[in-house]
Amino acid sequence: MKKSLIILASLAFTLNVFAQNDVNMGIIPAPLSVVKKQGSFVLDKTVVLISNDIENAKTADLLNAFIVSKGGFALREAKLAVAGQKAVILTSKGAELLSKEGYNIHISPNQIKLNGAGAGLFYAVQSLMQMMPEKKKDKITLSAVIINDEPRFKYRGTHLDVARHFFPISFVKKYIDLLATYKMNNFHWHLTDDQGWRIEIKKYPKLTSVGGSRNGTIIGNYPGTGGTDNETYKGYYTQEEIKQVVAYAATKYINVIPEIEMPGHASAAIAAYPDLSCFPDRDTFINEKTPWSGSRKGKQVQQTWGVFDDVFTPTENTFKFLEDVIDEVIGLFPSKYIHIGGDECPKEYWKQSSFCQQFIKDNNLKDEHGLQSYFIQRMEKYINSKGRSIIGWDEILEGGLAPNATVMSWRGEKGGIDAAQQNHDVIMTPGSAGLYFDHKQSASPDEPLTIGGLSSYAKVYAYDPIPKELTVAQQKYILGVQANIWTEYIESPSKVEFMLLPRLFSLAEIAWSKPSNKDFKNFSEERVPVHLARLDKTNTNYWVPTPIGMPDKSQDGERFKIELKAPVVGAKIFYTLDNYRPSENATRYVSPITLIVPQGQMKILKTIVITPSGRRSVVVETILNNGAVLIKTK
Repeated sequence: MKKSLIILASLAFTLNVFAQNDVNMGIIPAPLSVVKKQGSFVLDKTVVLISNDIENAKTADLLNAFIVSKGGFALREAKLAVAGQKAVILTSKGAELLSKEGYNIHISPNQIKLNGAGAGLFYAVQSLMQMMPEKKKDKITLSAVIINDEPRFKYRGTHLDVARHFFPISFVKKYIDLLATYKMNNFHWHLTDDQGWRIEIKKYPKLTSVGGSRNGTIIGNYPGTGGTDNETYKGYYTQEEIKQVVAYAATKYINVIPEIEMPGHASAAIAAYPDLSCFPDRDTFINEKTPWSGSRKGKQVQQTWGVFDDVFTPTENTFKFLEDVIDEVIGLFPSKYIHIGGDECPKEYWKQSSFCQQFIKDNNLKDEHGLQSYFIQRMEKYINSKGRSIIGWDEILEGGLAPNATVMSWRGEKGGIDAAQQNHDVIMTPGSAGLYFDHKQSASPDEPLTIGGLSSYAKVYAYDPIPKELTVAQQKYILGVQANIWTEYIESPSKVEFMLLPRLFSLAEIAWSKPSNKDFKNFSEERVPVHLARLDKTNTNYWVPTPIGMPDKSQDGERFKIELKAPVVGAKIFYTLDNYRPSENATRYVSPITLIVPQGQMKILKTIVITPSGRRSVVVETILNNGAVLIKTK
């Protein structure tokens, strides 16, 4: 346990002394209320740690482990402080007056008092750790302040797809640590899809022995030009490993929501048990534009990306299979919610199946959309009978929404708006708002291969999860917000981190902080650079932002004053004006520069950021044009 506490503490990424001059005390997400006071508290080895509530022991250990890693000393634990002795106090007394997950911090010259219950106290500690500057002469000095804080939304989620690419338990735990540092409270674990089944189901062992392995993976962008790599790709989590992750997440006050896809995205399950298909003897659908590795005979775990026609058939055998799977899933996950997918379900096989067409008639369903609604509603009734509730992607609205379903709105906001207007709970996760973290983070050609789209951390920060179309009464159905990481083109833990950070910072702030407390200038210029500087000292990867203040792509005029700021504390900016790519051998930017462009000419300013650890930003450029004719090239 101590090892895990130290790991989490190291991921808290405390801030340097400049952060204490920030209006938000360097905290991400921005607190509800910050009132600065006179004086400061000096934290050293003479300070005692007081935490008399047994239920707060792990949170107190977390803080002490962090102080050891930060200051080089541990605080002595005591029941109470003697006269004149300075103390750090963790308490839940009076926390019943706070909102759920709320907390307050009171720092005076004599004590640091953290108040909250459960998650609230845990978040107070996270904020305190973020506030701590670097030590000086074995002392850490914190400014006196009163902070009152609580979340805007009760659901603050981040998703991870492990079906397309599989990640070890050690990384899943690290991912959870990162979420906890920034006060996220739901981890949506996408465990099954066409390209792999990743959770052990003991009653159906072929789900992992067959469905957990594919015979190759597409090369390059979908639909690909180089076929697949012909290499077996496999992996799954045992039930014991699942229990480990769920228990670990609980210590960080994170709920783990499993997703078992149905009725579409089922190729891996059908490869293991072909009788789940409308056409058990039909070969797996092949996209003829994509060369296929291996045999074309029989059912296959898909090697390419996309949407496939082979979906679950609505037989009693299929429903019994899914109920058995759900029984084992419920036994592993205490989450109120079970995510059943429901998205991108093709109807072609249902249209071709005489059984399905008769089923539609026998059950007085309007069409295949009605069949999808029947499928979802039947599974919802079963899950409800087990005391749980379902979440589905917004396609579950098609044909009629299941009575108690919560909708994840991903195809824009419309699905969420429609669901809220029908008095259904909603989690906003629209890709159009930048909440698909598998999208590239800038328009630079230096960005790595992604599925497409554009999602900068500025775009994420600008999003408000409450649609303007909703009335005040309807707004209460918006439970919160989530970002998704689909992994078609994310093959390694390092790339997951690269795609997650710093967009996680923006997500945390729109999920936790009230809109009136948001300030992108303060966020991007004061807090993000310091948090990234701490990441830079660890083995955690991240996307390095481009220089703050870099002009737009094209500027017209004769005289240009260029004022830039490093987006990571301690990073260096290098630039060129000769259309060559900058590197550490280019001119270093150290202070504002004035550029004069003669009439009829232009200069191309290109920049790169290089951090102390050697991480690099993408190269970005802007054209400074004084009447030159721009010739477009292909």
